[in-house]
Amino acid sequence: MTTTAHRGARWIEHWDPEDETFWAETGKRIARRNLWFSVLAEHIGFSVWTLWSVLVLFMGPSYGFSAADKFLLVSTPTLIGALMRLPYTFAVAKFGGRNWTIISAVLLLVPVVLTAVVLHPGTSLGTFLLMAALGGVGGGNFASSMANINTFYPERYKGWALGLNAGGGNLGVAVIQLVGLLVIGLAGATVPRLVLYIYLPLIVLAALCAALFMDNLATVRGDTKAMREVVRNGHTWVMSFLYIGTFGSFIGYSFAFGLVLQNQFGRTPLQAAAVTFLGPLLGSLSRPIGGRLSDRVGGARVTFATFGAMALATVVLVLASSANSLALFTVAFIVLFVLTGIGNGSTYKMIPAIFQVKARSAIERGADEAGELRNARRLSGALIGLAGALGALGGLFINLAFRQSFASAHSGVPAFLAFLGFYAVCVGVTWVVYLRKPAPDARIALAGAEV
Repeated sequence: MTTTAHRGARWIEHWDPEDETFWAETGKRIARRNLWFSVLAEHIGFSVWTLWSVLVLFMGPSYGFSAADKFLLVSTPTLIGALMRLPYTFAVAKFGGRNWTIISAVLLLVPVVLTAVVLHPGTSLGTFLLMAALGGVGGGNFASSMANINTFYPERYKGWALGLNAGGGNLGVAVIQLVGLLVIGLAGATVPRLVLYIYLPLIVLAALCAALFMDNLATVRGDTKAMREVVRNGHTWVMSFLYIGTFGSFIGYSFAFGLVLQNQFGRTPLQAAAVTFLGPLLGSLSRPIGGRLSDRVGGARVTFATFGAMALATVVLVLASSANSLALFTVAFIVLFVLTGIGNGSTYKMIPAIFQVKARSAIERGADEAGELRNARRLSGALIGLAGALGALGGLFINLAFRQSFASAHSGVPAFLAFLGFYAVCVGVTWVVYLRKPAPDARIALAGAEV
């Protein structure tokens, strides 16, 4: 590892994680340090992104908003966060992973400070929608963090590293909902600004830690050509579709869970908040499990089984809704969260595996090994950014589906039936593309697996 003075002490000029000697002597230690502080910054970003899933619980009758208005509020940051993910992916190569982590963390101060100023009854829905849109910048942090960590780790550890990075970031959803529960429980439902005040110093801490402990890789450069290449690859659209089903479900349900409990089962803000954090918490913790399982048996196998289980859990949600069983509904929803986390880990394991298989095939035909593996890393990084952006749009669709479902049927059942049909399609797609024998790309199903 070498650094150059003209770029600064935090720039690493040589990085070759596939070299086992380099990895054991130098790379592993540096990669882990960057991973932990990337997780911290991404965690805070997720909290700010999902801030409105908590704030809407504080909005009682004095705010004058309907259930449809509140679903619109939680849909807005989902959309903006999804759109921000593409430029955030390229920002790592443009500014450096460490530098962009600092910038993206500081940007989180904007929605938090401005929301604290306008958060009171009498503020217009349009103003709140603007604040929610600004909070969407937190959704972009995931893409830049994942693209950055993807470059630090060798192929054999990416399932674990990306799963841990994403899972630690996803925990930000559960943590801010837990903070909301504590504020409502201890101070009441009339002081939502306390949630914002708690996060102000945490945002500053994340930026400082990134500045002090993270590194930039000079070997990672702006590569718009890689994005153009992956857009022409059929697997890009298959994986983006599957990621809509896993991560889109996770983030969409994270925003909507509390509102569904309030509107379908008449829960109070405190009663809803006491439950809502459990789903994102367990879903975040299960994400590294999905990555680890995929390292062992193959990402496609885990993804296929996960979508099947998600469909079954959705059937239980429909039955529980029809029977007005709060207990069964809550358990099934939390199980669904766990499954989305496992699916998040397995689909992200599949992305680098796709290009790894293609690289190995080229190497077997006599192509340069170092060049093919380097190309596989750049393409997988581009696809991670694109799939992350498109997958986040699934959260928008889920909240819009709930909005329409409650507006027309005063129940979430029509939305759940739509989700059930979608998960069934995901099961079929995974089987046809990656598991059916003889499938053209069946090697991807086992790529990286210990078989």
